[in-house]
Amino acid sequence: MKKFDRERVLLAVAGPVIALAVAFALSSVVLIASGKNPVEPYTLMFEQASFSDIQVLIINQASMYYIAALAVAIGFRMNLFNIGVDGQYQLAAMMAAIVGAHANLPAALQVPLLLLTAVCTGAFWSGIAGVLKVTRGVSEVVATIMLNAIATSVIAYLWLPNVFGVKVGNNNTTGEMHSSGWIPGIDMGAAGEIYGLVILAVLLGIGYWVVLNRTRFGFDLRASGASESAAAASGVDPKRMVLTAMLLSGAIAGLAGLPILLGDAHTYNLNFPTGIGFLGIGIALLGRNSPVGIAFAALLWAWLDKASPELDFHGYDKEIAVIMQGLIVLSVVVSYEAVREWGLRRQQRRVGAELAAGHVLGSSDSTDGNNSQKEVAGR
Repeated sequence: MKKFDRERVLLAVAGPVIALAVAFALSSVVLIASGKNPVEPYTLMFEQASFSDIQVLIINQASMYYIAALAVAIGFRMNLFNIGVDGQYQLAAMMAAIVGAHANLPAALQVPLLLLTAVCTGAFWSGIAGVLKVTRGVSEVVATIMLNAIATSVIAYLWLPNVFGVKVGNNNTTGEMHSSGWIPGIDMGAAGEIYGLVILAVLLGIGYWVVLNRTRFGFDLRASGASESAAAASGVDPKRMVLTAMLLSGAIAGLAGLPILLGDAHTYNLNFPTGIGFLGIGIALLGRNSPVGIAFAALLWAWLDKASPELDFHGYDKEIAVIMQGLIVLSVVVSYEAVREWGLRRQQRRVGAELAAGHVLGSSDSTDGNNSQKEVAGR
């Protein structure tokens, strides 16, 4: 491996490693300050990860985190902050649940219909922010935050019994979806079932990498995110790329809730998981917008979620995992900036050394040339 390649790998790995080390260290400080053992909670959670049923829960949870983080990462690559993934995936899941409860087609048609419903709903909801940005200059951060609140109100309206809601005890629900829209899981015996749409998360990760790194669209997207003026000079329409990126981000966000909806819940109700879109922001940051990095970050987040309940049985608060997640996000911001500055200084020193070497070489060539001219003149 070339020296330059080694440095790139080092810079890519250093940020997440430093962030995790700092987060674990600060979490230990919190435990010590509260009079707790700073090591035992981690030991207990690592032990939980060795149980097959917990592993299944981690994989299932990570699949939703992964899809949400990919949606956020697409915006990041375009220098956009789609903070509305949470509203996009919740509204998309509810619309898919409503369609699944009222349409009863053969499975070969029902499942694609539900996927398409979720994709279109998510794209439409994020597209509103995209249109506002390119036409009126409204910040996508402000627009998507407002759209999250509006999505919550729309969901509350759709839940009304005289609209699409069904009252089951004290729980609002869209009603159970027809079985033709269910996606069977991967049976792991006594450990449970892995959601069938975990495969979709893998395919989305592969597609994300291929599109961004092996297509002209991906190049235009990354170029526009790096410099809109430079991209425009090369013939790329920045406004079109902004709108396209928001639509694509929302489309993927719409799929984030489907693994549990089609694989286990089969309805949208008050118990449906929320907050996945916000967690996707931290996961995308930790994974540095890389499909592989995001996968590891999603598994880490899911492990903290699913292994932490064991802490309650040993005198520890499971909220320590939430503290760790927050510290990881803060540490990521600081460590990435520190690593970026370090890499920039190394690059400047390397360029300076090369320029110095070139200057010496140029002086030597000039001297040789003068000597040659003297020899010719002497002859």
